[in-house]
Amino acid sequence: MKINYLSAVLLLLMRVIPLQAQSAAEEVEAFLSAGAVTYAQATRFLLEASDKLITSDPQEAFRYAQQRKWLPKKAAADGAARLDGISMLLMRCFDMKGGVMHHITKNAHYSYRELTNKNIIQGRVYPSMNVSGRELLIITGRILSKNEQGS
Repeated sequence: MKINYLSAVLLLLMRVIPLQAQSAAEEVEAFLSAGAVTYAQATRFLLEASDKLITSDPQEAFRYAQQRKWLPKKAAADGAARLDGISMLLMRCFDMKGGVMHHITKNAHYSYRELTNKNIIQGRVYPSMNVSGRELLIITGRILSKNEQGS
């Protein structure tokens, strides 16, 4: 488990660290220490990790995702990111396909269910819980790892 976590974080770091390694290291440190990330922080990070948008401005990233309806309607840029909302964003950022209900509704709840069924979201979690920086890194690392394996 510890080796999987470490390899996922290393894979993620290799993918998202820009040339400015100092600021990237500071960002990862801030993520690891964050009790709950905001939607703006998570959106900026995930858009960069998925190569959809490279920006240093979390507000710009949030607007980008919001205009494309990749976030729940009630998501606020400075609000704590919920697991179901992050699931919706993850599926859109990484162009993941879902099941029938996800395809019909395209809502956050079914995005969360898809990611738990695919074992990307694991453990004792629930859709309305806030996402910590550590959890966001782990989940993103799992998606990147699955994409690298071609699953």
